[in-house]
Amino acid sequence: MLRFFTVLKICFLVLLLSHPVAADDYAALRKNLVERIAADVRATSFYLDKTVLDERVMQAMNKVPRHKFVPPQYRHYAYLNRPLPIGEGQTISQPYIVAIMTDLLKINPTDSILEIGTGSGYQAAVLAELAKQVYSIEIIESLQTSAAKRLANLGYANVKTKLGDGYFGWEEHAPFDAIMVTAASGQIPPPLIAQLKPGGKMMIPVGGAFLTQYLILIEKRADGTVSTRQILPVLFVPLTGKH
Repeated sequence: MLRFFTVLKICFLVLLLSHPVAADDYAALRKNLVERIAADVRATSFYLDKTVLDERVMQAMNKVPRHKFVPPQYRHYAYLNRPLPIGEGQTISQPYIVAIMTDLLKINPTDSILEIGTGSGYQAAVLAELAKQVYSIEIIESLQTSAAKRLANLGYANVKTKLGDGYFGWEEHAPFDAIMVTAASGQIPPPLIAQLKPGGKMMIPVGGAFLTQYLILIEKRADGTVSTRQILPVLFVPLTGKH
């Protein structure tokens, strides 16, 4: 019976999203999305080793207007818990994945964060709600340009973006308290490890484009060595660049 009502709720949400949405209704849709994320966290607690995410992370997910980070033709689907196309063969990540990656970094209000793969700017906005400063690199010029404009228009003055190959990081602003990589790499990029502060954390999906990928949590020790923890299987677009 519970499953029936869950399916009914999803069908109702899809029906609602198939019609024009008033600006005031987006808050309710975000609230529904956050509830869905919370349920998915409970369902995957075996992988995450926790049943709830940090309240600050959930508040950020409930605040950032995801519908403003997707193309107009997909705006009605912005608050479904799924990835969506943003052009150039790229996607905006599933909100559940955004939430757990953000949570596992354990971001403090004074932190400086590096993000690899700006995309539409959505993940950068979530990080900006939690950290002092976010530096985000995007290799596709059209996405970098539009994301920078979008983030500025939404008032995220603590996000700085640039066009470049994220594999090599952003040495000018290193070291970073945390690093978020939003594209899958065949290996953990050594330049990113070098730019991570001792005690810092990095989230990165590792694996080939057509192979199994896993979300990996990396922690850098005081002596410069690292530990890794495999979180759960994922599917990301590949990290690209001269490397």
